[in-house]
Amino acid sequence: MYNEISQLPLVQQSRQGKVRDIYDLGETLLIVSTDRISAFDVVFPTLIPDKGKILNAISVYFFNATKDIVPNHFITANISEYPVELQPFGEYLEERSMLVKKTRVIPFEFIVRGYLSGSAWKEYKKSNTIGGMLIAEEMQESQKFPHPLFTPSTKAENGHDENISYREFMSRMDESLAVYIKDKSLELYSYAHDLLLKKGIILADTKFEFGTIGSEVLLIDELFTPDSSRLWSLEDYEMGKSPKSYDKQFIRDYLENSGWDKQSPPPPLPEEVIEQTRQKYLTILKIITGKEL
Repeated sequence: MYNEISQLPLVQQSRQGKVRDIYDLGETLLIVSTDRISAFDVVFPTLIPDKGKILNAISVYFFNATKDIVPNHFITANISEYPVELQPFGEYLEERSMLVKKTRVIPFEFIVRGYLSGSAWKEYKKSNTIGGMLIAEEMQESQKFPHPLFTPSTKAENGHDENISYREFMSRMDESLAVYIKDKSLELYSYAHDLLLKKGIILADTKFEFGTIGSEVLLIDELFTPDSSRLWSLEDYEMGKSPKSYDKQFIRDYLENSGWDKQSPPPPLPEEVIEQTRQKYLTILKIITGKEL
């Protein structure tokens, strides 16, 4: 199917990301969310059924909900509005694809952290810093920050992304653009955090990507999905512990205890891990959008 799409005259080039396949249609891109799963910057040989449809639905929901906060690249997820050349692939593309504006990607990931967890918790325990920023107060795992933190990282096509300080990020960017992205990232996080809290979900942290068309800055990629965000159950939240989550953390926790060295080829995931991950993703889809597949 991938090769068939890429052979269309309409498609100038295609690129396979960790979990999404991107097809260049000239002035637009076709983004297809697959059922692949990645963790620790590695793609696993096992698929999570329906995962791509879930990620696509959540991104579409939030791109529509946040377009007044910052413009984004989303055009449509309605197959009937796709170019005629893509119509023969409608059955495959249905519910797992979107047509978007083609931008010049800004080569960073922009992480906003509202709670101390994940790699930030590891860094804090080691050096009392987060994203290179010294944290004066004593904090516990999963503790909420007084104010959300903006912590950019480099975006690696291959290998591992690298966390950098805000000062270093500023040195690599136009200052006004850097400030704009920081402000919009924090505004997006606050909007989604408050919205999800009412639904019984804590948005602990999330990542954004941006691109440009001329002088216009657009939000791109995915938005508030369980692949790009840490989503906790408010009911189970307790400072000092890692709460029940509806995201990839379940996969990460399994891998941390599996004996895999994170260097050798990734192992296939057990059936029970696949199914539990799928159920977590289905649950968060229903909580966020009120809809099921």
